[in-house]
Amino acid sequence: MIDLTPRWPLGLNRKTWQDRAVALVMVLFALLFIDAWASQTLQAWPDVWRAPFAFITDFGLSDWVLIPSVLVFALAAIALRLPIGAYRRAVYELGMVAAFIFIGVGLPGLVSNLLKRLVGRARPEHFGDVGAFQFHHVVNAWDFQSFPSGHSTTAMATALVVGFMAPRLFPAVLVIALVTGLSRVVIGMHYPTDVVGGFALGLIGAYAVRNVFAGRRWLFANRADGSVRFRGLPNIKRLLRRWRYRARA
Repeated sequence: MIDLTPRWPLGLNRKTWQDRAVALVMVLFALLFIDAWASQTLQAWPDVWRAPFAFITDFGLSDWVLIPSVLVFALAAIALRLPIGAYRRAVYELGMVAAFIFIGVGLPGLVSNLLKRLVGRARPEHFGDVGAFQFHHVVNAWDFQSFPSGHSTTAMATALVVGFMAPRLFPAVLVIALVTGLSRVVIGMHYPTDVVGGFALGLIGAYAVRNVFAGRRWLFANRADGSVRFRGLPNIKRLLRRWRYRARA
């Protein structure tokens, strides 16, 4: 099982962050040489091969994550103002889970949207006219917002947010996230470098949000060895057990 408890992924820390940043730049630079080839090759696949990717690419949409989580948070905030007695702690935990999901996915996505507007890289649909390295910085339309991939950022951040709280589910959601990133190339919306850049942003963003929550002991806690543990949802579990007991009685 992949260990998500280290404070930062891939051995990243204050001493190694420069080396990791250089490694990411080198990976992106190496991918530049196959960007156009990979994009054109995957887009040339038969429609029957591309159809599943057109379906799974929607996993990278943030709306299906952000809208339910903000609604749950709002309902929990309202409920906490009511005399709900023994349910208060469980409702508080539920609100914190919703807040973590919303911020853990939404913040990296917001940064991605800002960066893609600053960079202004042309999407693959313009390859025939301007090539793979045409840029309209800052002031641009959606077709010049290719780097980084927002869907890839959201997919990776979502996988990690789920994995931090339910590690057993992480391998499955990680595979979905990776296939989502691949789908962005297959359907002609992004180049491989856009996808890798989005993955990196979603990865670091999700860890950063988790670390902030741990520093305040919201859902997570810092261990003496520098790792971060999920504190669990004891009040929600207690409430569910109580409901099950009553249902059987």
